[in-house]
Amino acid sequence: MCAYANSEENLSFEIVPAIIPKAAWRVAVVSLLPGFRLSVRFNDGTEGTVVMSGFIHSPRAGVFEALRDENLFSQVSLHYGAVTWPGDLDLAPDAMYEDICRTGECVLK
Repeated sequence: MCAYANSEENLSFEIVPAIIPKAAWRVAVVSLLPGFRLSVRFNDGTEGTVVMSGFIHSPRAGVFEALRDENLFSQVSLHYGAVTWPGDLDLAPDAMYEDICRTGECVLK
């Protein structure tokens, strides 16, 4: 029996592989563009632009009104293939994918 415990020897996060979303409509890469826009590339290679300026500056913006702050907007990142910001703000990647497949861009309204 072991007389002591060493947490360095049993790191469970090394056992579980990282979750990597594989669905075609999951976002693989996101980058900022001027004017509250984003460039996205999905797992299947589909690329397009997400236009958010009209939406976040509209009365319908709700919690997304916070993204009017360019500093916050610039903190965009990916979490399990979804575009996210601090404060639990995220965009549905499947809806963006459908629009971008049809027209090359997703304009949030």
